[in-house]
Amino acid sequence: MNIYPYLNFDGQAEEAMTFYQSILGGEFEGGISYFGEAPGMEIPEEEKMRVMHISLKLSEGLKIMASDTSPSMGNVWIKGNHNYISINADSKAEGARIFSGLAEGGKVEMDYQKTFWGAYFGSFEDKFGIGWMVNYDLQGGEE
Repeated sequence: MNIYPYLNFDGQAEEAMTFYQSILGGEFEGGISYFGEAPGMEIPEEEKMRVMHISLKLSEGLKIMASDTSPSMGNVWIKGNHNYISINADSKAEGARIFSGLAEGGKVEMDYQKTFWGAYFGSFEDKFGIGWMVNYDLQGGEE
């Protein structure tokens, strides 16, 4: 079994996923599907370029998937309680790079810093309203 975070946006899915790829790397699997490409769907002109599905493969068994909502089909995006995506970095420096990159333009909840539980950790809401946690577990006598 695999568990993938699936994110919904209000017309910003392509922009958000391209941004995430610029920080995290990876490749888009199968390109980007837009609502306007779906055969037989009656969709307003302003929704045709909304993303129906996009999948960013980061490594084997790890991907982030997303789509835009479609107001004409009754799917309205409402910001509310949402999940975090938690990243466990391979090094303190990698954690700092990912944190600063993804947090740019967002709202930091906790700076990326050394914690009492033996890790560097930080959390934030990115500029698209998605919650992230970045963690690096200290090894041995590492500071």
